Amino acid sequence: MKTAVFSARRYDKTMLAHANDGVGHALLFIEERLSVQTASQAAGCVAVCVFVNDTVDAAVLEILARQGTRLVATRSTGYNHIDAAAARRLGIEVVRVTDYSPNSVAEFAVGLLLAVNRKIARASVRTREGNFDLDGLMGFDLHGKTVGVIGTGKIGLIFARIMAGFGCTLVGHDLYPTPAFEALGGRYTGVDELLACSDVVSLHCPLLDATHHIVDAAALARVKRGCVLINTSRGGLVDTDAVVQALKTGQLGGLAIDVYEQEASLFFQDLSSTIILDDVIQRLVSFPNVIVTGHQAFFTVEAIGQIMRTTIDSISAFERGEALVNRIPG
Repeated sequence: MKTAVFSARRYDKTMLAHANDGVGHALLFIEERLSVQTASQAAGCVAVCVFVNDTVDAAVLEILARQGTRLVATRSTGYNHIDAAAARRLGIEVVRVTDYSPNSVAEFAVGLLLAVNRKIARASVRTREGNFDLDGLMGFDLHGKTVGVIGTGKIGLIFARIMAGFGCTLVGHDLYPTPAFEALGGRYTGVDELLACSDVVSLHCPLLDATHHIVDAAALARVKRGCVLINTSRGGLVDTDAVVQALKTGQLGGLAIDVYEQEASLFFQDLSSTIILDDVIQRLVSFPNVIVTGHQAFFTVEAIGQIMRTTIDSISAFERGEALVNRIPG
């Protein structure tokens, strides 16, 4: 089946082609992001394959529908970049990747925590310049500290398990508590109590209306002073302007994020030779106790392989008229 693959990077082309080997879908790789301006490149494609920073709103979907597209497959678990109601109205099916190596994101979250706490990035830059002084590099033991986990699904649970291995006390918040978290010694509580008692807070929940800016100015006023915040989930969970203020006052002791609310104009592209106009991200990266990475937590051989296989399987199921097990809810 002819499929337009937008936001196609080198690894997308290589690994999606590998997953398609022997299956035979006609893949049209397009490096540009999907938008009103680029949607015409998918003309004649029954399926369109997208990623998290592609624009799949009503206007784009209407163009795709007129051109014959009947399936949108996103190479992600989250689908807040897709207007699901518009897709249903236009008769376009939408599928996602419901499961891929949750270890990849959980392990990266732990890596971010260690990096920002123990000043690993700063230390590496220093030693490359011949500076082996330890001043300014002191962190704290994770053993015995309280770690708050907001969202204890597959990824959050793995993160909690790793933190339990460090000897941390676990508190969690989730609308759907799981006995597996409590089996680790974790205790469920409300968001306010979690923020007030945690030395580290890690976000592992989806971006919904109820979770948008779950970490805002009011929440940051309640956090334990000096708390370290980790976000590998969705940028919209955090009010970045409020975080900047909390960093400036010392209310927040550190920040490590792999996602950013305005990342669509920045991430997955090389802007090193341009002037970045986003003042907020520029302010963030100026703090010595902040680490920002470009949405790479999912980026392992195992995770990408599973994402591509699931995507090809969904396209094949649609072509055969079979039930779409990875159809988005609703």
